[in-house]
Amino acid sequence: MNDKVNHAKHFHTLHIKGDPLILYNIWDAGSAKAIQEVGAKAIATSSFAVAATNGYEDGEKLPLACVLENIAHIIDNVTLPVTLDFEGGYARAPHDLYDNILRVIERGAVGINFEDQIIDGKGLYSITEQCARIHAVRQSALSQSFPLFINARTDIFLKADHEEHHTQHIDEALERAVAYAEAGANGFFAPGLRNEKLIALLCKYSPLPVNIMMQISMPTHKQLADLGVARISYGIYPYCQVMSLIKKSSMAVFFPSNGEVF
Repeated sequence: MNDKVNHAKHFHTLHIKGDPLILYNIWDAGSAKAIQEVGAKAIATSSFAVAATNGYEDGEKLPLACVLENIAHIIDNVTLPVTLDFEGGYARAPHDLYDNILRVIERGAVGINFEDQIIDGKGLYSITEQCARIHAVRQSALSQSFPLFINARTDIFLKADHEEHHTQHIDEALERAVAYAEAGANGFFAPGLRNEKLIALLCKYSPLPVNIMMQISMPTHKQLADLGVARISYGIYPYCQVMSLIKKSSMAVFFPSNGEVF
């Protein structure tokens, strides 16, 4: 357990405002080993990619047993700290979350992404509800004396009707960041946010290190660092890139333009 604790503590130190941790999200042991070999500092899963690899849709459709088996296999095959995209924690009630987190820690994950959207429901949990859920996650980790990194994700920007409405949501995002920090979160993840001024505001006033997800027409890593971002992740992009490459290369096999594949 001491090695796991040290791994988790090290993962915490990688979140530096202005010098962001780069996470190129993976889905299995093979993709994790590939990312480790090129010099990554940590490994992060994508729930979408893990589900798709196993023939499921995202949104906790992949059975929890499969999620846990997959993360354990990834951790067994790399030496870097591994954080799990745990969506909504596969539970609504705090006591069920408590039990699920024990299972995640047992598998060796140093952290989780934990969403405030209601899986298979509408909208987001209220701030009070989500804080109770985060508190349950933290208490579960504390029961094992384990410094689990809780990356509290807000879906407020992804749920917005239009990107132009993001300005209207920045105050609520900051309110959630403050509340989530008090409940026990370690990071604040705002996927869907691309506006540089709003990212800068979030980084300036959030009590937690801010995680931004790369998308089309995003600022560069350097620009995000200058805005104060502490963590940059790639979400489903790596998986989509690999699938695109497989389709493209298989087209050359099945429909060779010059009669030769190699």
